[in-house]
Amino acid sequence: MPIYSYKAKNLKGREEAGTLNAPSPSNLAKILRKKGYFLVSFKSLEEKGKKEKDKNTAKLNLDFLNNLRGVSLSDKLFFTRNLRVMLKTGVALPKAFKILSKQSKNPKFKKILNQVAEKITKGEKLSESLALFPKVFSKLYTETVKVGEETGSLQDALGMLVTQLEREHNLKSSVVRAMIYPLIVSAMTIVIGIFMMVFAIPNIKKTFEELNVALPLTTRLVLSFADLLIEQWGLLLVVLAGLVVLCLILARTEPFKKMKSLIGLKIPLISKLAKKINSALILRTLSSLLKSGVPIVHSLEITSASIGNFYFRTSLVQSAHLVQKGEKLSKALRDHEDLYSPMVLGMIEIGEETGETADILGGLADFYEEEINNDLENLSSTIEPIMIILIGAIVGFFAVSMMQPMSSMLSGV
Repeated sequence: MPIYSYKAKNLKGREEAGTLNAPSPSNLAKILRKKGYFLVSFKSLEEKGKKEKDKNTAKLNLDFLNNLRGVSLSDKLFFTRNLRVMLKTGVALPKAFKILSKQSKNPKFKKILNQVAEKITKGEKLSESLALFPKVFSKLYTETVKVGEETGSLQDALGMLVTQLEREHNLKSSVVRAMIYPLIVSAMTIVIGIFMMVFAIPNIKKTFEELNVALPLTTRLVLSFADLLIEQWGLLLVVLAGLVVLCLILARTEPFKKMKSLIGLKIPLISKLAKKINSALILRTLSSLLKSGVPIVHSLEITSASIGNFYFRTSLVQSAHLVQKGEKLSKALRDHEDLYSPMVLGMIEIGEETGETADILGGLADFYEEEINNDLENLSSTIEPIMIILIGAIVGFFAVSMMQPMSSMLSGV
């Protein structure tokens, strides 16, 4: 039975409010009349609860959708750069975070910045507050901020982070730009191929059936694939979606990560580039951490956590153990000469001898980043003719498969 909250009056003007169980509003009015009161207004508590539940569900759904969107490198770079400027001009940390949260267009990042502002207002350190969000602020980020807080040079620490994020952003942007052309060409090839299979091939098939022409194997394969695409498109979509989900699940497993890392280091066209990219990221990260005053062993541990390639990550973890035991970094890395070039190992050794490891690593990172940009331009030039040859082969196969029966028919006339 529904529960109603109500307001009622009697003939003397006295008001009464409360809740009652009643089958309907008319029954509620009858119950009140028996008590000498007239119903003025009412609300169903169940409907109110349902509205609140729907409102909360909608909020949860919105939060879920917002959480699906991560915090990009650009978001973090914009935030760090502006935070540094605000601190330079004397803006207090909590106020700076609130201003930056209003400027952020990313709902998830906006929420995180507000939470950090609340933590700082309550007296917590900035590094500790940022460490509560490890998926957004990496260990490299929080450790650099921590060192800045302890040494009283937070602005300098943020400046180093800006440089680090800018270099990382530029490196990743270069890789993305190099991949745009082959991805667009591949996508267009697939779209055109599907269009031909769905709209052109059925008409050609009808012609072959009317002429009763003997079809070679390649032609029968093309026609069968076209039939499958037209008649079983729903099943193909389900299979494709299943493969995507399976790949996403496998991508989280350690054996898959290990295999992916190995493939990247063994493919002739990209192996050298993959080694340079990983080396540049390691050199840049180590340089930033050492300049911030983080001890070498801890720097190696933090850097290993920020590297995606399994083998480079393992090399850093093993080197950290050896350095902790008193061995030099250059010697520890020599066990992994298949990953690090002689130049990297030699320059690290020089840095250790001169006491300028951080500066040398930074300069070497600059050199490698320039090399990577040049290699990516050359890779784009190499991929272009390969893509043309591949597309030409696909088009040639399709053309031969369709023209061969016609040629056989004409030669028999």
